[in-house]
Order: sequence, then structure tokens, then C-alpha cells
Amino acid sequence: MKKIILILLIAIASSNYANIKVVASTTVIYDLVKEIGKDKVSVDFIARGDQDPHFVEVLPSYMLKLRNADIFFRIGMGLEMWSGQLIDGSRNSSLKVIDLSTDIDKKEVPNYKPDASYGDVHPFGNPHYWLDPENAKVMAKEIYEALASESHQDEAYFKKNLDEFNSRVDTKMQEWTNSMQKVKGKSLLFFHASWVYFAERFGLKTAGFVEPKPGIAPSPSHNAELVQIIKSKNIKTIVMENFYSDSAPNQLSQLTGVKVVKVATAVYGLKSVNSYIDMIDYIVNQIIQNS
Repeated sequence: MKKIILILLIAIASSNYANIKVVASTTVIYDLVKEIGKDKVSVDFIARGDQDPHFVEVLPSYMLKLRNADIFFRIGMGLEMWSGQLIDGSRNSSLKVIDLSTDIDKKEVPNYKPDASYGDVHPFGNPHYWLDPENAKVMAKEIYEALASESHQDEAYFKKNLDEFNSRVDTKMQEWTNSMQKVKGKSLLFFHASWVYFAERFGLKTAGFVEPKPGIAPSPSHNAELVQIIKSKNIKTIVMENFYSDSAPNQLSQLTGVKVVKVATAVYGLKSVNSYIDMIDYIVNQIIQNS
């Protein structure tokens, strides 16, 4: 009898501490889920922080992650074109798929039908919205709502965590905005068309891109145009994600003296970037120090 009671108590305790099983498409989402869910969630991710999230090899192990999950969060807007295969391959009919771009003020939505000649242009707009800290709060709210819907009894707990996260972001936003005043209005070159949300938030100007079109390698003629832009506009900095090849930017640096600044645009993209706030801290500091 005592053994039966003990088993029942263990079962009840286990049910009380059962975690919501979450998979995030990226490490940025992974970090936000940890911020909101804390010990009420178990969370894993697909794309590593030092990996291009546009291109992820679909592996059976990733499908297995989704098969065992309750919720799959993704950036959306066509960033993770590979995610559909994972969802289908998971054969998890109860999996909730949450697109975190739903309430984002989307930028660069094309008014034409993109084809291969335009490069990797996303038909739903530029999906790199997480680089604006204000959008991180929008993402966090979506995550809170999804977790609260999954575990009603923990709604107040998730809301408390959301409020605390938003408060930290608001405090850091004042710091970041004040710091970025030093470079506000400056023109920078960027490697890939990832930076419209960050640039608009912090008042940077985009002088051009190393890629002539998203995902297209630069040609000699395009490089020659960039050399002229760098010289005529006195560009000091090329900002690029650390998972891209720096061959073309380094050539421009050798020709003009422009600095090549490689940054992490995802959590765990570098050893020192262990949270969303770490990531924005790192980007802001690198741009200020090298512009």
C-alpha cells in the first residue's frame, strides 16, 4: 500500500512539474523562450548561432525533435524555407507551429513577384526583424501567449517573466540609443540585406551591400562600384554576419582601408554572445568602436 501511495505521489509531482516541450528554429527564439518559460519549458533549437539560418540541412534528428515537441516557434517570412520539411517529417499532428512575425511591422515587402533573378529576395518582406530590440518584445509577447495557452495555470508566471524581460530591454534600449548617437546618421556598408530593422532603429544609413543582390556573390564590376562608394562617401566600416565568407570584404579593405566588422546576429554566434541582450550589446559596441 505504501508503495502504491509513493508511486502516486511521484506521478502527481511529475505532472506538476511537467515542462512544455518547445523547439525554436533559431537560437534567438531559443533564448526568448527561456526568458519567458524558464523552468516551465524544455527548449531546443535547430539552426546554430554561427550558422546561416536561411540554409539548414534537413536531418532526421531535427524531425525527431519536432516529433517530441508541443510547440515549434519560427521567425517566418520565408527565412526558414527548410522548416516545412521538418514539420511534415515529424509526423506530429498535435504540433503547434507559431510564426513570430505575425505582429511585426514588416519592411521591404516587394510590390512585385520575386524570381531567381532578384536573388534571395523574400516575398513576404525582410525577415531579419529580430535585430530591432523593439521587435524582440513583440516576439516575446507572442511566445508568452503561446506558452500561456499551452499551460493556463502558469499564465501569471509567464506574464511576470515577460514583464521582467521587457523592462530589461527598455533599460538597455536607453543605453544602446545613447551609445549609438555617436554614429547616428553615418553611412555603412553591409554584407547582406539583413540590417534594415537595426539601421532604422538606430539611425544608420546604408551606403550599399557587398552582395549585389541577396545571396548573390559580388562580381568584379560590383566590387569596383563599391570601391567608388567607399571613397566618395568616406565609408569606414563594412558590417557582416560572422558565418559569411569575408573574402570579398577583405579585398575591399585592402583596396580602400575600410574596416571589416564581423558580428554575431544570433545567440551563441560567438562565445561571448550568450543571450539576446548580449547579442545587441556586441553589435552596438562593434559598430561604435569601428565606425
